[in-house]
Amino acid sequence: MTSDLDGRTALVTGGAGGIGLACVRALAAAGAKVHVADLDGEKAEAAAGEVGGWAHAADLTDPAAVDGLPAEVDILVNNAGIQHVAPLEDFPPERFTRIQALMVTAPFLLIRRTLPSMYARGWGRIVNMSSVHGLRASPYKAAYVAAKHGLEGLSKVAALEGAEHGVTSNCVSPGYVRTPLVDGQIDAQAAEHDIPREDVVAEVLLRRAAIKKLIEPGDVASLVTWLCSPHAGHVTGASIPLDGGWTAA
Repeated sequence: MTSDLDGRTALVTGGAGGIGLACVRALAAAGAKVHVADLDGEKAEAAAGEVGGWAHAADLTDPAAVDGLPAEVDILVNNAGIQHVAPLEDFPPERFTRIQALMVTAPFLLIRRTLPSMYARGWGRIVNMSSVHGLRASPYKAAYVAAKHGLEGLSKVAALEGAEHGVTSNCVSPGYVRTPLVDGQIDAQAAEHDIPREDVVAEVLLRRAAIKKLIEPGDVASLVTWLCSPHAGHVTGASIPLDGGWTAA
C-alpha cells in the first residue's frame, strides 16, 4: 500500500478483468479513486465494489457511450481491447473497423474528453495499453497490429501537447500476459497440436521472447501505477516494453 495517488481520480477502460482489473486494484491501493469502465456491466460493478470505486457499463465503439464517461479525472488508462486472428485476404472488414474504433478512436475520444480538466489542474497521467504488437508485427493480426501502432502514435502526440500543462502520456507494451483469454488460447493450442501447455507457452506464444514465462497482470499494473506516480513526471512520450526480451532481438 502506498499513498502516491491520494486525492487522484482514475478512469480505467476494460477494467473488469485481466490487466484492467489489476490496474484498478493497483491504482486504488496507491490511493486513487477509480472509475471502472467495461462492456460487462456486472463485472464492472464487482470490480468497482471491490475497491470502493464507480462502475460504468459502456461499449466504447459507440462515441455516445464514451461521452457518458467522466471527464473530470486525473488519470486515464486506455486498456480496453479485443483480438481477431485471420489472414489478410480473409479478415472481415467490419471486424477490422470495430477493432480500430475500440483501440484507436475510443482512446482518442477519451484523451480529447479528459485533457481539459487535466490542463486546468496542471497535472495528468495518460497510460495507453499498447503491446509488443505496437512495436513489432505478427502474421494474421492485421487489425490488432494496426491499432496498436496507431495508439503508439496517438500517445506521442498527447505527450508533446500535454507537456507544458503537466500532463504525461506513455504506452506500456506487454508481451503475453497470464489472463483468462490467454489461458484459453493455450488450452486450444495444446489440444490442436497435442502438446503440453508448457510447450505451447515456450514454443508458440513465447517463441520470440528470451524469458519463457507469461507476464503476470500485477506486474503490468505496477508499471502503470509507477507511470501515474509523482516519480515519473519526466517520463513522457515513451513506449515501455514489458516483454521478456521479445523486442530486444
